[in-house]
Amino acid sequence: MAEVASLAELATTADAIVSICPPNAAVELATQVAATGFSGLYVDANAISSSTARQIGEMFDDFVDGSLIGPPAHNPGTTRMYLSGLRASEVAGWYHDSALDARVIGTDPGAASALKMAYASWTKIGSAMNLAIRALARAEGVDDALVEEWNLSQPGAVERSDRVAKGNSPKAWRFTGEMAQIASSFEEAGLPAGFAVAADEIYSRMAGFKGATDVTLDQVVDALNADGGS
Repeated sequence: MAEVASLAELATTADAIVSICPPNAAVELATQVAATGFSGLYVDANAISSSTARQIGEMFDDFVDGSLIGPPAHNPGTTRMYLSGLRASEVAGWYHDSALDARVIGTDPGAASALKMAYASWTKIGSAMNLAIRALARAEGVDDALVEEWNLSQPGAVERSDRVAKGNSPKAWRFTGEMAQIASSFEEAGLPAGFAVAADEIYSRMAGFKGATDVTLDQVVDALNADGGS
């Protein structure tokens, strides 16, 4: 790796740029790169809607849409990068024999982002709903009864509450931008966007845990109910 002093210097020395940043900064960053006159291959691997990906793609002569699923790729088999676009296979080749599993899913500059939106809808919105339900049960005084019933009829639901409270809370501040992109994806497909809008509110209420360690479920539930006026 080589340090560069500015974005302009990077744009004049790099053959390709891969953008990975909070979703709500993806268009701004791409705009800044395009303003430098960058003429290489731009790969946007952010959690954005397909329409946002295509908007970014119009800024560059060479563009590949990407999306990441999984944790940071420290070990093989944990993380996949999905790619779409005319040069997607070339980009996938950069990661051959690395810990990152790069997969091409077509030439449409937007397909990789669409897959990310669909996948994250299940994982992140589902997690937000799990926490919201625990907050509701706590507010109504039936949390113990809910836990007992979940252990009987919904194996894994209780454990998920603890897992996502600890794992998602430090990152919730950047999930809000992703929820906005998911909401747009649903709207553009003619589907209800309310799932993502509600999850956006849940993660906004958790934003105060940014960078925190050892967050507990009780802390998260208390924050959700406090911000809701309970």
